[in-house]
Amino acid sequence: MQSALIALGSNLSEPVTQIQRAIKCLAEQEHISLQAASALYRTAPVGYTDQPDFINAAVHIETSLAPMVLLRVLNQIEAEFGRERSFQNAPRTLDLDMIDYAGQQWQTERLVLPHPRAHERGFVLIPLADIVPKHELGAHGSVLQLLQGVDVSDIERLSVPAWNGNATSH
Repeated sequence: MQSALIALGSNLSEPVTQIQRAIKCLAEQEHISLQAASALYRTAPVGYTDQPDFINAAVHIETSLAPMVLLRVLNQIEAEFGRERSFQNAPRTLDLDMIDYAGQQWQTERLVLPHPRAHERGFVLIPLADIVPKHELGAHGSVLQLLQGVDVSDIERLSVPAWNGNATSH
């Protein structure tokens, strides 16, 4: 089993519910064991800003799936949740980004690990700090170190839990 970090985001169709359902869906996947889930956070959109705020979270999983297979599973879950890729940074029902996979470095057309912009995004780092604060994101540093260099003033922690279930193994 390998450790992986997944960032979740949604700003359409009841985003809190979308993230909660997505975490449950990940926990129920064969070959994935949910280890931890962050709190939920409300964040401003990045890039294309004329859209609703996002709800973001992160999960730590253990998986026997290879990175490219895990990516296909994440893309399939996004599709099941109605994800449409109309343009970059568009509003979405669900976004699942693989942030890290066993500390490996990948550089392919479909997958770059660690995620190439995670180290500069508060909406990724804050949820990761809930579950893996000392995790090293490649050569960039630990999650906590990276948080010191990003503006997180507009990020709001929600009181609604991201995950009510127990971690499950498959």
